[in-house]
Amino acid sequence: PRVLGWDASGVVVLVGSDVTLFAPGDEVYYAGDITRSGSNQQFHLVDERIVGRKPKSLTHAEAAALPLTTITAYEALFDRLHIDREGRDEGQSILMIGGAGGVGSIAIQLAKRAGLTVIASASRPETIEWVRQLGADHTVNHRQDMVEQVRALGFENVDYIAIFNDMRHWDEAVELIRPQGGIVSIDDTNLPMPMAGMKTKAASLHWEFMFARSMHQTPDMIEQHRLLTWVGQEIDEGHIRTTVNTILSPINAANLREAHRLVETGSTRGKIVIEGF
Repeated sequence: PRVLGWDASGVVVLVGSDVTLFAPGDEVYYAGDITRSGSNQQFHLVDERIVGRKPKSLTHAEAAALPLTTITAYEALFDRLHIDREGRDEGQSILMIGGAGGVGSIAIQLAKRAGLTVIASASRPETIEWVRQLGADHTVNHRQDMVEQVRALGFENVDYIAIFNDMRHWDEAVELIRPQGGIVSIDDTNLPMPMAGMKTKAASLHWEFMFARSMHQTPDMIEQHRLLTWVGQEIDEGHIRTTVNTILSPINAANLREAHRLVETGSTRGKIVIEGF
């Protein structure tokens, strides 16, 4: 049978002869490789270049909520949209469509850390409150006209847009992106995506897939080790918080089914973690 799971936090028990970044006993967290799932089991083999040191201030359950969404959010903002991590783009605006999910919950914090003005979409009272707690400056409801709402906030256009759910809001995104702005998406789509509006604005569209580096063994795979380690330091310094919202225990078939059921409702906030054997 196939063992699922990618996100994990745990302790190194053995290392290969070529490993230089870690030693037995080190606490680590990682999202793994899409071609090598298996974090739903007790032991897992993973390439050191996509592993980071677990934040010291977090439990393993809190840390396990982070890697996949953190890498996705980080790469979407800093690698794809080329936002400056150190704040040189301070004051620019970003609209995050689907701000309350796992990726959006991290992206809001990273964008605020970089000095951006964040407009996050959420549609229920509890998710609106969640994105505000994470630092969103403004909220809009993606079940209503977002163009009208964003402009009512005083933004004729926004500098960046991150689409963290499906592409049903594509037309609104094209309408709202500024000339020469950038849109990033993480989702597959079968929906039509008219590009004429993007062309006349000379705007760019980027795809983010955090497994691309490990899947294709790119020369810069170690960047995921570096970014996870950097985020861990940011967490330990109190700048970023974990996005875990629900913890189930132990790791067994019943709780795996329950976790998948909760995710499939489409109404979760943050991340669901299963811990312990």
